Amino acid sequence: MTWKTILYDYVHHRNQMDIDYSVDPMLPIVEDEAYLHDQTARLSRRAATDKDRHFMPVKSETRLTILRAAEREDRVMADVLLRRTSVGQIGHSSYEEQRLEQERVTLVPGADGWIIAKIEALQTEAALRLKPAVAGGIMEAEDEFAAVGLMRAPSVPFLNRQLVPELQHSAARAIYNRMEAARYADLWWDKGNPAYLTFEVNCSNYVSQCLFAGGAPMKHTGQRDTGWWYKGRVGGRELWSFSWAVAESLQFYLLTSRSGLRAQEVSSAAELEPGDVISYDWDGDGRFQHTTVVTAKDSNGMPLVNANTVSSKHRYWSYTDSPAWTERTRYRLLHISDSF
Repeated sequence: MTWKTILYDYVHHRNQMDIDYSVDPMLPIVEDEAYLHDQTARLSRRAATDKDRHFMPVKSETRLTILRAAEREDRVMADVLLRRTSVGQIGHSSYEEQRLEQERVTLVPGADGWIIAKIEALQTEAALRLKPAVAGGIMEAEDEFAAVGLMRAPSVPFLNRQLVPELQHSAARAIYNRMEAARYADLWWDKGNPAYLTFEVNCSNYVSQCLFAGGAPMKHTGQRDTGWWYKGRVGGRELWSFSWAVAESLQFYLLTSRSGLRAQEVSSAAELEPGDVISYDWDGDGRFQHTTVVTAKDSNGMPLVNANTVSSKHRYWSYTDSPAWTERTRYRLLHISDSF
């Protein structure tokens, strides 16, 4: 079989793995022990979460796109985009979740054809706490892509270079439109709104856009470390506040703001409504690294969220199936004030 056939087999087996909560379907073609170990832990956590919420997985489908490939006699390295759709049930209610994930898959010749030697996530919710790549990891992989004339963008946050006009509401609105915030989140979960700059780590920029779409007024100070505002790229300068685009700064602003956009921390996820915000501290060290926006609730009254970086739509709020999740993970559950 060709290496491309193995990639499509991998996708098929991964779908089955997520239904069975087991890596067994992967074993014939994947020899990456670290990946299999991490997936086993992830599936165990997800199985426990699904049991707690009485959720039964029904179907998992994935559309594979090969973004680029570096081919050699002794290996193939392929960057792939996986558009995943999962369907499950709680009682008689059905729920559909979607995600976009990027991976780098390394294949090598085996006794009976190609096998997968390594699988690396190119985007994770833990992106902000990852250490610099070392030899044998991404840096070595970049050298290999360079050898065949294929280079990827730098791994540091970047902004696209499109000139963006200043964005302001035409008229201030006193009431937060939660449904409009959720509608915007569902519209743009899998692509960047061209009216805004797009960051490599885009979760808080995306959530801020949702809040703004719901009528939250910007507090423009012109200073990066105060207010909550966005202008884009003007005259070669990037103009936006840290609270607009940085997870730690956004949750801090929401809790300390006394006028306009502000939030109250609640003790239970069930208290959240569409348009509310959840911040995630993966390590429990007090620094929040990820942000999501509530877009729906399941039949248990628990939030389903949308996010960027690893683009997700109607994902269960606890993120226990994320590779970033740890036993020390803390959540900040932020109920946005209904009036500004």
